[in-house]
Amino acid sequence: MGEYAAPAESVDGTGMRFGVVVARFNEDITGPLLDGVSRTFAAHRVADADVSVVRVPGAFELPLVAQHLARSGTVDGVVCLGAVIRGDTPHFEYVAGEAARGLQEAALATGVPVVFGILTTNTHAQAVDRIGGSEGHKGEEAAATALEMVALLRSLPPVRD
Repeated sequence: MGEYAAPAESVDGTGMRFGVVVARFNEDITGPLLDGVSRTFAAHRVADADVSVVRVPGAFELPLVAQHLARSGTVDGVVCLGAVIRGDTPHFEYVAGEAARGLQEAALATGVPVVFGILTTNTHAQAVDRIGGSEGHKGEEAAATALEMVALLRSLPPVRD
């Protein structure tokens, strides 16, 4: 068997269809994450008409909608964006952990790439650093991961039923 790879920088997204699920909670962070996704898709020739954006209340709600989109047959990949910032209660662990688990389960159950674009930080400043600051842009990275995974799965041998 040969080696399969589809580095994101070489992926032509023409004809690829994506769902982007965005949490409204911490919208000052998730808005710029979405902007980064949009820029990256445009740079890889993904048509605006091939991207559906769905907004949900928070990160905990991302997996259900991601799974719904993945099962719909209308998208090749799903990017999920959220920001869970640690506070003084264990709420952070529950939300971040369950969102991660749910997104992984959605991808495995459907065979459609579901990308984890949820920032999990200790402070708001750390989240800001990840939307174009000192830590790069995690929205752009999430879109690049989605492009790469769709291209990679297309290049693999078909799955037998």
